[in-house]
Amino acid sequence: MIAVVTTVAGTFAIDLDEEEVEPWLGDAVAVTPLELNLPRLIAAAAAGSTVVAVVDTKPPLVISHDAGVTWRESGRGLPAGRAVAVFEDDPDLVVYATRNRLYLSRDGGTFWSSLAVELPEIEAVDLRS
Repeated sequence: MIAVVTTVAGTFAIDLDEEEVEPWLGDAVAVTPLELNLPRLIAAAAAGSTVVAVVDTKPPLVISHDAGVTWRESGRGLPAGRAVAVFEDDPDLVVYATRNRLYLSRDGGTFWSSLAVELPEIEAVDLRS
């Protein structure tokens, strides 16, 4: 699994299992904004009925597993975010981007682990297989 991350210094591919960083030579990260009726929305991503939104609050994430009918907070202890991506084939796999760090959840946003990789200022993130 690869996270494609657009930063102020270019686009990088991060192998989520090995945590290795390489320049990305493929397609650019295209983020399609989601129309969500949430206050203080920064970014959002969806796969199937799973929707993950970055909000300007503490905790910095809200997650819905029923297409936005109900929401739960997530990411207590995480810093403020910039972007988020949900893997289309496995909505439990979520990458959350802060200013220069990535956080990974493999269980739909219940638990988060930080990647050791530190990047220039992050603008967008996407997941590719």
